[in-house]
Amino acid sequence: MLMRNWRGTRVLVALAALVAGGASAGQAASPPAVVEGDPAVQPATPLLEPKAVNLLKAAGARLASARSIRFTAVVAYESPSRFGQPVVYTTRSEVLLQRPDKLRVITSGDGPPSEYYYDGRTFVMFSPEENFVSIDDAAPPTIDAVLEKAYRDAAIYLPFTDMIVEDPWKDIAGGLTLAFYIGQSSVIGGTTTDMLAYETDGTFIQLWIGADDKLPRMARAVFRNDPLQLRHQVEFSGWQLDIDIPAGAFASEKAVAATPVPFARPDAEAVPPGSPAPAGGASSAN
Repeated sequence: MLMRNWRGTRVLVALAALVAGGASAGQAASPPAVVEGDPAVQPATPLLEPKAVNLLKAAGARLASARSIRFTAVVAYESPSRFGQPVVYTTRSEVLLQRPDKLRVITSGDGPPSEYYYDGRTFVMFSPEENFVSIDDAAPPTIDAVLEKAYRDAAIYLPFTDMIVEDPWKDIAGGLTLAFYIGQSSVIGGTTTDMLAYETDGTFIQLWIGADDKLPRMARAVFRNDPLQLRHQVEFSGWQLDIDIPAGAFASEKAVAATPVPFARPDAEAVPPGSPAPAGGASSAN
């Protein structure tokens, strides 16, 4: 669910430093050959344990059924330092959405702050430090579609994307190759959580889900093809579902009055049409 395809690197877009997708270098080592019938190399449990899969489905269903959602996401991701050892950067995002076509994300952290506003017709990316704004007056009619377009046009990616898409379970189910239950924790999120791990599209994720409310509390991810095995983490708090949202919450007068700049990708190479956006999450992800 979370942070699928999130590379966890810093990408400078036209307006701000964002947590965005960057290609992982190198390839994972080939696994050793498996001798068919050898009990020493056969999995002790099914690759997709029903308990873990059912927890993922339950969390996805809980989020998908909410017509409005508010939460806080604190993202921590490792990046190699100039000396080789990884250092950690963090961001904090206040997220508000109303399905199917309204979203607000206000992010601060170890870099320039950023704000995003989407009201079903217009998508606004605002950099308060520089007082720059990019405005798309022809935004698509759904949150999922606007997130994909923002990624393609400006390399904007939110590492908690998998929490705000229309159907979180469907978003990961197609690439799911591994899922197993770990146990319960009473440490994360100030409540009892069920711990599970799963792999989707080459991303291995450990996820903590509230035992009672089925809401995610934390996720940690690592990419199999990342030779450095850098870790990426998102902590979730302040969940509010099906809340009343005041009119005007998905717009900003200050943002639209800022200096306009065009949407542009920070990389020279455009994303080819039809290629998948890094949904997951997370993404995911920052």
